[in-house]
Amino acid sequence: QVQLVESGGGLVQAGGSLRLSCAASGRTFNSYAMGWFRQAPGNEREFVATISWSGTSTIYADSVKGRFTVSRDNAENTVYLQMNSLKFEDTAVYYCALRGGRYDPPSIAGYQYDYWGQGTQVTVSS
Repeated sequence: QVQLVESGGGLVQAGGSLRLSCAASGRTFNSYAMGWFRQAPGNEREFVATISWSGTSTIYADSVKGRFTVSRDNAENTVYLQMNSLKFEDTAVYYCALRGGRYDPPSIAGYQYDYWGQGTQVTVSS
């Protein structure tokens, strides 16, 4: 059974930074692409960033490009999302997700992810 546990969320002022972590267990982590998504109240879930199983390929949503960085430490079974220059509109619950197919490429489509964490709240005050 795959488990994903996010941490690192909180309250931050606009312009500040946070680093989210997602710890994975129950599967050989280093063979699977990972993604970050977010959902604000009243909005649909949206793609934020994704990283390949090797860490060599990343994709970002236009809204976060240049401000957010996704990375992974396969030895620690953890994926990170470094968020800089945070804006009020970044406020949301952030979820990490794991693609179920071994060596599947990174994807911006949420439906292609098989496992999800419980989410961590990020609140940016203006």
